[in-house]
Amino acid sequence: MSDQLFKNGAELINTNVSRRAFMAGSVGTVLAFVLESSMPGSVANAAGAGTKISGYLTINPDNTVTVAFGGAEMGQGIMTGLAQCVAEELMVDWSQVKTESAPWAQSYITGGSFGVRANFVAMRTAGAQAREMLISAAATSMGVPASSCTASAGVITNTLNSQTRTFTSVAADAALLTPPASPALTPKANWRIIGTRANRTDIRGKVDGSAIFGLDVQVPGMVYAAVRHSPAIGGTLAATPKLPAGATHVINLGNAVAVVASHSWIPLDYCAIGISSTSSTWRDGIKWTAPAGAAAMTTAAILSTGNTLMASGTPGSPLAENIGTAAANYTAAPKKFEGTYQVPFLPHVMMEVPNCTVSLSTNSAEVWAPTQAAGWVASTVAALTGIPTANVTVHITLLGAGLGRKIEQDFIAEAVKVAKIVGKPVKLFWPREEDLSQDQYRPFGLIRVRLGMDASGTPTAFQARNVSVSPLFQRGWIGATGNDNVDGLVDSPYNIPNKLVEFVRHPSTIPVGFWRSVGESMNCFALESAIDEAALIAGQDPVAFRRTLLAGKTRELGVLNAAATMIGWDAGAPAGHAYGIALASGFGSLACLALEVSQPAAGSLTIHRACMAVDPGMAVNPTQVEAQMQGGIIQGLTSALWGKTTFANGKASSKNFNNVRLLKMSESPAIQVQIIESGIQYLGGIGEVGVPPVAPALANAYARLNGTRVRTLPFF
Repeated sequence: MSDQLFKNGAELINTNVSRRAFMAGSVGTVLAFVLESSMPGSVANAAGAGTKISGYLTINPDNTVTVAFGGAEMGQGIMTGLAQCVAEELMVDWSQVKTESAPWAQSYITGGSFGVRANFVAMRTAGAQAREMLISAAATSMGVPASSCTASAGVITNTLNSQTRTFTSVAADAALLTPPASPALTPKANWRIIGTRANRTDIRGKVDGSAIFGLDVQVPGMVYAAVRHSPAIGGTLAATPKLPAGATHVINLGNAVAVVASHSWIPLDYCAIGISSTSSTWRDGIKWTAPAGAAAMTTAAILSTGNTLMASGTPGSPLAENIGTAAANYTAAPKKFEGTYQVPFLPHVMMEVPNCTVSLSTNSAEVWAPTQAAGWVASTVAALTGIPTANVTVHITLLGAGLGRKIEQDFIAEAVKVAKIVGKPVKLFWPREEDLSQDQYRPFGLIRVRLGMDASGTPTAFQARNVSVSPLFQRGWIGATGNDNVDGLVDSPYNIPNKLVEFVRHPSTIPVGFWRSVGESMNCFALESAIDEAALIAGQDPVAFRRTLLAGKTRELGVLNAAATMIGWDAGAPAGHAYGIALASGFGSLACLALEVSQPAAGSLTIHRACMAVDPGMAVNPTQVEAQMQGGIIQGLTSALWGKTTFANGKASSKNFNNVRLLKMSESPAIQVQIIESGIQYLGGIGEVGVPPVAPALANAYARLNGTRVRTLPFF
């Protein structure tokens, strides 16, 4: 999700299990849920079930601890990273730690790479509070002052006479105490777990099959539903089709039809594309009412409108960034560069398709969903059923990828609607074709960059105009003249004195959403490609050119120089190969990627090596930082090389993996990641920053290889 989306939400506010607005001002208000680390402890659970010390923490009968995790674990390892923060302060060994999802009222939206940086201190504080409560209870039981007691590996020792108490033995008493407001946190020099390569707590279940993803959920009496949407976005079902053989219900959902049966095969057969001749006949018999304006929902028309808006569109107000006199300075500059870069609509391509299981009763609801926004799920259920959110239970399952798509509520709402009609627990899922052709796409966009340079080739003016479809406007979160999709253009790290950044909203109604790194994935391609092109005009080496523009920027120079060193930039590429480099700044972190490529034949490209330097301020778990960079590089290469969805009369081209190309294992480059830790004060996000530099690094390498500049993605 967009970092800009969350930048508008000032700060974390702890008010017990409370709501806080992530966004305010012109963006509107979006409510999320944040677990308060100092909420009063509850009494002991039923015998054998462990004792809940706070909203974060339960002490189990075997003296292990379970840390409640309020976000969405979708492979990024955040569940482990935040548990490390708790374990560090609680003074337990990592082998004693388990994790689980917290109730939805104690959850928060997972997006914007905010999981660790927004909760790092809160989770440490929760661990420290629980430690002090346990020590206080143990000291009371031993009749000694708490100051004489220490905790280690889940055991409290009285240093006066060496008496001990396990956490389990004093947990019930500790849970009755009021948490200290400001417990002492462990100095970094004494950290045992934070910053280490602790094993992930979710891996064992994923290996042995016990991990529960949304599609794994089983509920007694459950039936299955699959959906087929109008092929043209915005179309509606003209009439409810006849009940197909083996199904129990066919339900008109307005823009879609749902088929319900006692097992999953029948709904899948009738809603997916071409499994049996019978299901094909049934599907062909469905009649849809075409949406108004379908003829305008074509790739050519969308591009044409974009070009018109680039030339004469009215930018958002106030301007996204306006420093100095960029326009006048560009006009007067002795050397100029101008380039317009084009990025397509992109599907999320999640391995786990959208799905949701719902069980409704008269005045309560229970939902199992792979969601990035459990609080929103509860609100969706309440809005559709009238059931108070206090009576809604949301179980957050593991996510087989989220990438911003699973913050959306469309598949949740469909499951609730079907469950209301069927009167039984329902597991609703989208066939793969629906997932790819009914996505909330990464926006299409045109980004024009102008650089005015002095006689020596040093940029003195930077202008950028982004014309793209706005996720925030489509959701009603900004007004018609608001700014969106400017992440990666505003607050550029380059020392250019005059800067002007404009956003022009494209009116296309193709649904767009939050695709991993959103604005940065669009704008970094334009900015970093333009920097290379300007370096060529200036007659300078691209790395040296960037060094000049980053003078005094220690962190930015750190990742730039590290990536260049790893790839061997100064020595030059082997014969027939070329290097390309690009810098990304976003989500509180910095990343620089250098690629080595060759072209064995026309229409092909081989990526040999990828060298990524990343500065997240501090790596809570270095293994997970490396994994996120590796995954970001692979996703970025897939998207840059082949990723796009086109439209004809409102119908999406993306259907299944037969026409949605992914990078194969044999095509993946050797990846090297170097982590640079500039200090905890710069703690940033890591899930999204690895994607943006991939496309420009590839384009820059390709241009150096054969002189061909790619300004329109994808490559092939």
